Amino acid sequence: MSLRNDVLFITPPSRVEVYQDLSRNLAAIEPPVWAGLMAACIQAHGYDVGILDAEAKGFTHRQTAQAIAQADPRVAVFVIYGQQPSASTQCMPAGRRVCEELQALSDIPTLVMGTHPSALPGRTLLEEPYTYVCQGEGPYTVLGLLRVLRDRVGTLKDVPGLWYREQGVIRSNPPAPLIADLDRELPGQGWDLLDMSRYRAHNWHCFDHLESRSPYASLQTSLGCPFKCSFCCINAPFDTPMLRTWSPDHVIRLIDRLVLDYGVTNIKIPDEMFVLNRRHVLGICDRIIERGYHLNIWAYARVDTVQDQVLEKLKAAGFHWLGLGIESGSQHVRDGVEKGRFGDREIVATVERIRSHGIYVAANYIFGLPDDTPASMRATLDLALELNTEWANFYCAMAYPGSPLYGLAKDKGWPLPDDLGGPGWIGYSQHAYDTLPLPTERLAAIDVLDFRDRAFLEYFQHPSYLGLLHRTFGRHVADHVREMCAHHVRRRHRDAAAMPAV
Repeated sequence: MSLRNDVLFITPPSRVEVYQDLSRNLAAIEPPVWAGLMAACIQAHGYDVGILDAEAKGFTHRQTAQAIAQADPRVAVFVIYGQQPSASTQCMPAGRRVCEELQALSDIPTLVMGTHPSALPGRTLLEEPYTYVCQGEGPYTVLGLLRVLRDRVGTLKDVPGLWYREQGVIRSNPPAPLIADLDRELPGQGWDLLDMSRYRAHNWHCFDHLESRSPYASLQTSLGCPFKCSFCCINAPFDTPMLRTWSPDHVIRLIDRLVLDYGVTNIKIPDEMFVLNRRHVLGICDRIIERGYHLNIWAYARVDTVQDQVLEKLKAAGFHWLGLGIESGSQHVRDGVEKGRFGDREIVATVERIRSHGIYVAANYIFGLPDDTPASMRATLDLALELNTEWANFYCAMAYPGSPLYGLAKDKGWPLPDDLGGPGWIGYSQHAYDTLPLPTERLAAIDVLDFRDRAFLEYFQHPSYLGLLHRTFGRHVADHVREMCAHHVRRRHRDAAAMPAV
């Protein structure tokens, strides 16, 4: 085997910039799912691969660039995804800094891939320092590029999904087809190339055992989503709203590896729509139950896709948490973003149904959706307080590149973080210093952001919520959340307002 990697997949260090103080002890440190999927795929085709998870190693941008230069791969692939699909854009600044540092040290060709580059490939090649941009999910593009760079077969114009420069002119090739057989073409997740001891679960995921958040893994069992929520960019790399799955037999083989080879019991299923395909879900659950594993898994569900038989199997298989996209307490606002046709009554009933099976709920809410008003945002918070789920995530509406909302915002001239004079791509992070959410017709961006930050504290400091934690998990978890609330997220506009006038 060559000492030189044919390709090195890089996860740039962005956690501190994206999460601020929350990155120290509260946020998860996840194995890079897409870097692992890509590495296992390319390795199966006979190429020598490596993964540099600079995020998990705690590297600076310079240290990351130095490590890449020392490895000297034939091509360095920057995998810009994050912990969920919408987390790609805010990771772009970290990738840029590492690539610029690398250019000062080496002439290694670079390619960037991910949700954001797929959504804006031409702009990415024009504005960012990478040699190439991948539009699409990636495997066929990277394989084609390696055939050109290592095997000297064909030319750049033969590489599907590739954007590149030819004598200073930007060129693009037709996209690669979507992978049809995930079991065969994406056979693993590259854990053998990672130090799995470095990863830890979200704090809330382990409320039952806060002292045991490691080891931890994120396991993809499907790709894409058949729905078209206007604020979501998940399908940008796939260019079509559809769902593809790995087989339950394949998924259980991966779970076997996690449990038996790495001692992992805390698992996240990052699929946007895990509890959608009944046969897929029950097949995975049955295989876990047959093995008698004691797991702590969380996955996403939809309010209108939860069934009692499925919940019973999920609980028996070790699914202790389900994430629900409730988004808004206003039916009008939900309808405006095509978020299902369910009402508050269905939401309450679904939460009660999930809990009746002994599964905890992590509810997700969004403030500042296009039809939001101060009253509707308050209604959303009131619904959250009424439901009083074991965890809640509060987000500001963002017009992420790749989402229908981004195109609408550009057409209507709504201010966005990437506008001239704006904070740039980091402004799309929910917890960054320079967060800049989408304004509405009645609310300025900073009004939405301030409401979100106040809502977070009101919920997590509410006596009903702290009482729930105390009864369910113990006093130490309630105390942990009180301490969490002391980690105030700094915002630039608030710091500026607090500065004395000159």
